[in-house]
This record gives sequence, structure tokens and C-alpha cells, in this order.
Amino acid sequence: MASLATDIQIPKVPLIVDQQRSDRHALLRGIAKESWLARTDIGYSVLTYESVMGILRDKRWHSATGMVAQLQGITDEAFLGRRRVSILNAEGEVHVRLRRLVAPAFSPRSADRLRPFMRETVNSLLDPFAASGKAEVVGDICEPYPIPIICELLGAPKEDWKLFSRLASEILLIFSDNLAQNMPVFLNAQQELEKYTEGLIEKRRSVPADDLITDLIAAEEAGDKLNTEELTMMVDAVIVGGTDTTRNQLGLALALFAEYPEQWALLGKDPSLAQRAVEEVLRFSGAVGGTIRFASEDIEYNGVLFPKGTFMSTSMSTGNYDASVFPTPETFDITREPVGQPHLSLGAGIHYCLGASLARAELQEAFTVLSQRMLNLELDGPVVYKPSGIGIFGPASLPVKFTPSR
Repeated sequence: MASLATDIQIPKVPLIVDQQRSDRHALLRGIAKESWLARTDIGYSVLTYESVMGILRDKRWHSATGMVAQLQGITDEAFLGRRRVSILNAEGEVHVRLRRLVAPAFSPRSADRLRPFMRETVNSLLDPFAASGKAEVVGDICEPYPIPIICELLGAPKEDWKLFSRLASEILLIFSDNLAQNMPVFLNAQQELEKYTEGLIEKRRSVPADDLITDLIAAEEAGDKLNTEELTMMVDAVIVGGTDTTRNQLGLALALFAEYPEQWALLGKDPSLAQRAVEEVLRFSGAVGGTIRFASEDIEYNGVLFPKGTFMSTSMSTGNYDASVFPTPETFDITREPVGQPHLSLGAGIHYCLGASLARAELQEAFTVLSQRMLNLELDGPVVYKPSGIGIFGPASLPVKFTPSR
């Protein structure tokens, strides 16, 4: 007979927003060696690889992405009245339909056609300061890198990139830890982006091009197609899912490589290691340390009963260090042999990262270019990290020095 989660003795993990991320992860990883489950301020958290996979693959645990505002106590009617179903939080048949229609547009082949543009973008960002041997790579490379690629992906005109960058940053305030204060900016940006996107869609209906919007307009199965509102939602999801994650993940990767210069040198000498390097960086230091689900009904798991409405965090950062899956997990090694089970940083189950192929391609191309042009990478001052309480994590400032390649 299953025990109620409230009736069993399990460790408590407080939410401490100003706690160093490394300290918090060390605490969680220590707990994970003794317990697969911990209690949090909003519910529970699964900590081991098996339990994280178990929750993510169980369709009864629904995405809480659309509940970010409620978790912060937001009651703004202007915001709540504009909520709509997104592929990021849809469930059941709605999610199956959306995913089926759009999946071909996010295939590895679709990402590969952007690789030359990715290399061009990285090189153009690096060119202005390469000879100096110094950079603040968050501002110089990581922050601007994804925007031109997302614009190219969507078919947005080059002259609109700065507008796009601003709108992306303002919309991503949805994941800030002071959403109530940022709500007016977020709402205005969302409305502005919707109007802009609707204009792009109308242009592509008349004049198709080799871009994502054209692919999404053309997406059809058994006569079913996306309507304009759904197309606009998908563009919004691409920005939310494809901008901040990439820039923060690249920043974390460069901070990591500056700490492990022998791995950076290895990558520079053998670019074929880029694919493994990306997977190891995602495992070792992922920008997304976890997600939140909620129980759509009473759910029994591992002999524990979680009542309907229970919030469950999935700690990817601890699951990725599970020694039963990843041998010597504390070792950062870009030559690590695949173990047959994927890291957790791109999720699992029906909400597995839709843009995984694009994210991998962006990071692989950036790693290849930068490791060959920025030799002997090392820190040139302290790394300043963003708050780790809510949302996507990464460095806010990362000064480095390096030897320019000849």
C-alpha cells in the first residue's frame, strides 16, 4: 500500500534564491545519495536519474510552465486573460497534434542547413576583438549569438535583428524572479511581437521562403494545419526556448573550459570532438537545472502517493551526476564515451526539447570556431553569475584572455 508523501520522512530542501548554485547543487547531490525524493517549499523534488526520468516520462505529470506567474502569486488580470495554450505547456491530444505538425520543421536536417550561417555569425562576433586577446564573452559573444540565428531561422529581415533582440529579452522576463514588477514590459513586448509575427506570417503566405515560418505554414497532416494564432504561438515558443537557453549555455561552457584548459586545447586540436563536448557540457553544467511538473490526478510512484495538484521539481542537475548511470560523474571529460542513456538537460518524455537539434548545432559550431581562434583560454577576472532562484542560469559577466590564432 502506498504511503502519502506527507506521511513519510524525507529531507527538506529550502528555496534560497541567493545561494550559490554550486553550493545548492552540492547539497542536492549529497541528499540524492541517500534519498531519491526531497521536500521543497512548493512541493517535492526527485533527485536521482531514474526518478527524474520516471516523472518526465509519465504523462500524468503535466508541465507547470504555464503556471510560472501563479507560483509567484501573480493575479494580474491583464496577464491571466492573455494566457493561451502553448506547445511548451499543452498536454494530451492538444500537445500530440501540435508536436506532430511542427516536428518536421525542427528536424536535424533543418538545423544543419543553418550551420554555415552559425559559423559566419560566431566569426563576425569574434572578429572585432580577436587580435586583442581579451573579451567579456557574455556581452561580446554569448548574448548576441542566438538572435541572428533565430531571425535567420524565422526569415526575419536582417534590419530587424535589434528589434527582435529587445523583444526576446523583454518576453523572457516571464522567468524573472520579480515578474510582478516586470509585468508591464512583458505584456507590451508580447503584444508587439504578436503583431510583428502576424505580419511575417502574412508575407510568407504570399511569398514562401526557405525558413521556419514557411515550413510551419506548410505543415499539414491529414488536412490538419496550424491556424494563425497557433503559428504566432510557435514563434513565441521558439524565442523563449531558443534564445536565453543557448546564450546561457554557451556562457557556462566557456566558463567551464576556462577552468579546464586541457579540455579546451583538446577540442581545438580535434574539432571532431565538438559533438561529444556539447553533450558533456550539457551534462556537467546545464543552463536548465530542473523543471516543474504538477500531478493531474492522484499519482503513485515508488510506493509514494502524491495527491492531485502536487508540484514536483525534477532535478536534472543531480540526475546528471548519478554515478549509477555516468561513471566518475564529477570528472569533466569531453572524450567521455556515450553510456547509452542520455543526459537530462534537454528533458525527456513528451516535452523533450523541441529545439534540441538546433541547440546542439549552435553549440557545436560555436565550440569549433572559438576553440580554434581563442587559444589558451583563461579567466581574466571573476565570473559573475545570474541569480539562481528561478529560470535559466548562466554567467552575467565572464572576462577572459586568450592567445589569438595566427
